[in-house]
Amino acid sequence: MDEIATIGFHIISIAKEKPEGVNNDDLAESLTSVPPEKRVQALNKLLQDGVLEILKKGTTLIYRLKDPGKKTNAPKDIDNEERVIYNIVEEGGNKGIWIRDIRVKSNLVMTQLTKVLKQLENKKLIKAVKSVNASKKKVYMLYNLEPDRSITGGAWYQDQDFEAEFVDVLNQQCLRFLRMKRDSARSSGEGPLAVQKLSECSVSDVHRFISDLGISKISLDEDDLETILKTVVYDGKAERIAQIDGSFLYRAVEAPIAAPGLVQMPCGICPVIKNCSDCGEITPKLCTYISEWLD
Repeated sequence: MDEIATIGFHIISIAKEKPEGVNNDDLAESLTSVPPEKRVQALNKLLQDGVLEILKKGTTLIYRLKDPGKKTNAPKDIDNEERVIYNIVEEGGNKGIWIRDIRVKSNLVMTQLTKVLKQLENKKLIKAVKSVNASKKKVYMLYNLEPDRSITGGAWYQDQDFEAEFVDVLNQQCLRFLRMKRDSARSSGEGPLAVQKLSECSVSDVHRFISDLGISKISLDEDDLETILKTVVYDGKAERIAQIDGSFLYRAVEAPIAAPGLVQMPCGICPVIKNCSDCGEITPKLCTYISEWLD
């Protein structure tokens, strides 16, 4: 066993006695006969081999034995500060981590943290992603990860902008498919219960129909289409039927009869109707609600 490996073995023994981690002073005190440069070489070797992990507590570097079940993909050719930031970003997974949280966990001043983040970005080890929940803020994640839907907004967002027109087209096409199923069932000549059953369709049926249409430039999965089907249900144009296995079927329903004009008048929900009269400040003649309704 060479000298560096022997020193590394002693460092591991010291770290085992202090599961919370050891700092350079602890190691210097325990390894009095080891020159500082040899100790640093042994520490770097253990860090590169993934035996130790490096943390920061205040301004002090802490070395701790790594949990065997916790693997990291940190490259071996990055310095200690970059390794600390990389490990923090890695913990954020595909949901990322805010720069403020990285700063709290790393205890680095903002200027130094910004510099380290930029270095890791230039090395294509991490990336900054804008979140639809806060367009002016960025989260950081490992470079090879696909951001979670909660960050990108999924299929309904493009460059942090909600694709209302795209959603509306999908809503119309999903409703068209449900109505086609209903019309086909009605023309089958079966009884009422059979027609109702034949009108029902699963999310996978709708997904297949939309995929065959080729109206989407991006890949949509069944969860995306179920989200659209729910909007059709909320519009009162379809119903959602629960199944024993926990899944749902969808069926087009007849739209309710439009309310007569008298019912649609704003008077029924007017917040100041009790003060309305033929004279005074609040009158039907001066009412902005009625004017907007008539327009």
